[in-house]
Amino acid sequence: MVFSNIFFIFGFLPVFLLAYYLVPYRLRNFLLVAGSLFFYAWGEPVYVILMIFSALFHYFMGLEMEELSHCPQKIRGNLVFIVVIDLFILGFFKYYGFFLDSIGGILGISISHPELSLPIGISFYTFKNLSYIFDICQKKIHAQKKLLPFMVYSTMFPHMTAGPIIRYADIEEQLTRRSVNIIKLGVGAEYFIKGLAAKVLLADNLAGIYAALTSSGETLSFLGSWIAIFAYTMQIYFDFSGYSNMAIGLGKMLGFDFKKNFDYPYTSTSVSEFWRRWHISLGSWFRDYIYIPLGGNRVSPLKHVRNIFVVWALTGLWHGASWNFVLWGLYYGLLLLLEKFVLTDLLKKIPRPLANLYTMLAVMIGWVFFSQTDFSSMGNFLMALVGIGVSGFADTQALFALRSSLILFLIAIPASRPGLYQRYKLSMRRSPWKAAAVNMILLLLSVAFLVYNSYTPFLYLKF
Repeated sequence: MVFSNIFFIFGFLPVFLLAYYLVPYRLRNFLLVAGSLFFYAWGEPVYVILMIFSALFHYFMGLEMEELSHCPQKIRGNLVFIVVIDLFILGFFKYYGFFLDSIGGILGISISHPELSLPIGISFYTFKNLSYIFDICQKKIHAQKKLLPFMVYSTMFPHMTAGPIIRYADIEEQLTRRSVNIIKLGVGAEYFIKGLAAKVLLADNLAGIYAALTSSGETLSFLGSWIAIFAYTMQIYFDFSGYSNMAIGLGKMLGFDFKKNFDYPYTSTSVSEFWRRWHISLGSWFRDYIYIPLGGNRVSPLKHVRNIFVVWALTGLWHGASWNFVLWGLYYGLLLLLEKFVLTDLLKKIPRPLANLYTMLAVMIGWVFFSQTDFSSMGNFLMALVGIGVSGFADTQALFALRSSLILFLIAIPASRPGLYQRYKLSMRRSPWKAAAVNMILLLLSVAFLVYNSYTPFLYLKF
């Protein structure tokens, strides 16, 4: 089940919220766990066992790690054991085929293997549970003694399948003491509608433009290649930030306050700033649990370079079991090193619009690495962007795509920047009824689109 689904919006969510608000306070955690397991089992009936195992495993290991706080050697041994178990599960379900195919490619043989379906959200809930263990080891938090609150943290449906990656410390008190009221419900509904509209009205339509230009397999024109990658750039932003906003909104409806996961990354004036604004929960996870333990930047220049490339290769691999994701991660590692050691002063001196243009070009090229799993297609796409091997400057397909998508692009560009939403917030303070009308219109348009289109893909669900 996904949030941008008619059954979820008009079936599961209202029934669950009604029950959640009506049951006694002491039963809300139990209901939230039961509802979350139902939500997950709706699409993954078998893999719900895997998610329950992960929750129970990290709960009991957390208690043991707390008891062994006086014995560093045993803590290290247990930590290695936990990480090995988590990596084995991730590796088996997510990277099993990738590793065998890679080995077969090196040896020049074909290794047959069964295709395993990927458990939805496995990377998100594994990283979330691991952060809990790491924080106990670093004595940032105490282990949760009661099983039910920890099950809420580990399985809660708003951020279970596609993040953001919530830290236990951020919601520790809310797991046992939180309030639900009409104000939080309204704010949560606004976040949810905002995210739904971004996902359904913008991302899904942008996905159609990208697919129309690239799915035929024909050679792109110069203009067509730029329209395609621009559509993908906007699609992936509205797709994932929209889903994150829906998750934050659902959390508020349930009495939780999750941190934002996107902060208008396409306004950035450097790649470094872009990654401080894009998928914030994942970036901070790799920073706190991989980059800093490796030494961060407080090491020799050579080790610093190593740390950057290790973190970004892993970041790429986290996104998918394919070498193009590793290449995508290393590409960003290289850009970040160039900015730190070569471009820092230049980016501070040039005008902000020019720095933003540089950042957007770098990001759009990065999305080529991300979107093209086949290296031959990737190379052709990159060459088309610079006018090599194209079918001309513009062909009929590109011109049709430009005409048909121009209005959508003109909406998407300001929607990806803070000005439009800030004006909406100002209008809401001045005229709440006008804001309510806007939200209702967005909801009705989103639902109409969902009814009309039976297929609304969510890119990040597979990660």
